Amino acid sequence: MDINYLLNSGFLVRDEKILLVFDDCEDPAGIVDAAYDKGDFDRLYIFVTHAHFDHFSTHIRSYAQKTTRYIFGSDIKHTKRVKIFPKEKITYMKRYGEWQDDVIKVWTYDSTDVGVSFLVETPSGAKIFHAGDFNWWHWEDDTPENIELAEKAFKRQVKRMNGMEADVAFFPVDERLGTSQEKGAIEFVTRAKIKNFVAMHRVDFPLWKPSQKFLSAAKEIPIWSPQTPGEHRTFDGEKLSED
Repeated sequence: MDINYLLNSGFLVRDEKILLVFDDCEDPAGIVDAAYDKGDFDRLYIFVTHAHFDHFSTHIRSYAQKTTRYIFGSDIKHTKRVKIFPKEKITYMKRYGEWQDDVIKVWTYDSTDVGVSFLVETPSGAKIFHAGDFNWWHWEDDTPENIELAEKAFKRQVKRMNGMEADVAFFPVDERLGTSQEKGAIEFVTRAKIKNFVAMHRVDFPLWKPSQKFLSAAKEIPIWSPQTPGEHRTFDGEKLSED
């Protein structure tokens, strides 16, 4: 399985002849364009967790001809932007939903912002989790009331992920949260069974250097914090590795 970083929370995953695109808001390196034009795939699934501009862009409409399915968080249904997409190719998913065809299987979890998170099982049996904007959004300059609400919302959802298995998990480590940027990630890797952790939602910030607290919680699982559009990793069934 091969993974390319697009930008922000965007990734292209190739598993054999299946392409999975997640939250492709922008693709400066032209990774998806190149894969699409090459055409050596049997199925193309495009996932968008929610309607925020840094996750959902109408440029993915240009892939409609060869797209097997657009799988969108249900909030996108109420946007004007979605009207240009072919209705017959869209599946909208609410939290705690399931969808499958003869190739992939998809489960959704709730978000602590808007939209959903996705857990996708591929034909090879690999499981990929994409958090979208699910995170512990502890803004240090926020009111005590909002900080408490953010904590409760995150912990309520993350409890549902106890024992959830994922070979690769894309999860926000947002430096705007300051010293709280790892809070959600630490709790997440403590509860879920993650083989590889990929940090996202870090555009224009330096390379993330995990704290000892995170490393202790992660128990030596491989970590990737992509910075440059087009960065690539290969998954061998156990861990991610560089070219």
